[in-house]
Amino acid sequence: MKKYILTVGPALGTEVPLKEVHNEKNIYRINGAHGSIEDIERMIQNIRSQIPESEILLDLPGNKVRTANIKEGIQLEKGKTFTLSCDHFNYRDFYRHLKPGMTAWANDSIFEFEVVSADENGIVFLSKSDGVLINNKGVHVRGIHKDIPFLFEKDRQLIDLANRYKLDYVGLSFVRFPENVKEAAALIGSGTKIISKIETIDAVEHLKEILPLVKYILVDRGDLSTDIGIAKIPRFQKYIIEKALYANVKVFLATQVLKNMETKPIPTIGEIEALYEIMKSGVYGVQMSEETAVGRYVPECVAMLNEMSQEVESETIQL
Repeated sequence: MKKYILTVGPALGTEVPLKEVHNEKNIYRINGAHGSIEDIERMIQNIRSQIPESEILLDLPGNKVRTANIKEGIQLEKGKTFTLSCDHFNYRDFYRHLKPGMTAWANDSIFEFEVVSADENGIVFLSKSDGVLINNKGVHVRGIHKDIPFLFEKDRQLIDLANRYKLDYVGLSFVRFPENVKEAAALIGSGTKIISKIETIDAVEHLKEILPLVKYILVDRGDLSTDIGIAKIPRFQKYIIEKALYANVKVFLATQVLKNMETKPIPTIGEIEALYEIMKSGVYGVQMSEETAVGRYVPECVAMLNEMSQEVESETIQL
């Protein structure tokens, strides 16, 4: 295992100083979906002030439709309708792509809605879930993105920011076609490495055309699961890794690698077994998301990555 992508946030980089976990394997990730351009610039400056030589990844939010301007959570009740206005989304024209009967998944597929109606006055959903819908959560509808721009305005502003600070990596979210990579590459500085995220069924279907354009990909299993269904993740993950390695493209793997360590000091045995298999599969690195951004056991989480990496490298079994 060559690299760990560690997401900074309220935990890592704020409560937990970077020096507590830093080593040459670390890439510090800023999730561009959270915060304003000014907030993200301050995060870059904060990382550089703590570890001047640090490698930084700025992950573009991409054209993921997200809730916006929701000041108080919306209570969802199974079997009841609720309405969101155009201003409740980061993409105001979202309604134009919807038709009654379509299914929407929100908050990493925790919530499921049916579209009842959609026009310039708002979108009426029938909730099939109980819970609370809050701000900045993804709302995914399959099969509509070919008509939605690949780069939103915030993506372009973040690319400018990455160029200005000469960041090491930019992550392209919701790549679907090779043209998406080419569009972004034309804007990104030559010294910055592109990580094309594979998190849509379209990207998987066009993988052979995407791989020659990049040196790095990242398999985001969370968003990919909303497109293909969670039961297909193991098979798709294996397929993507094998194709990338054959093409000599380095692979990062993300989403819930050590999920238990958000709130517990140790992972589950299932997570450790899965992490072992991931490291044995030939991937270049893994990404910690909530585990380090908001987790309660950040140093322990990074220590576990190091311990497992050493275990795989040594393959020593002590009975």
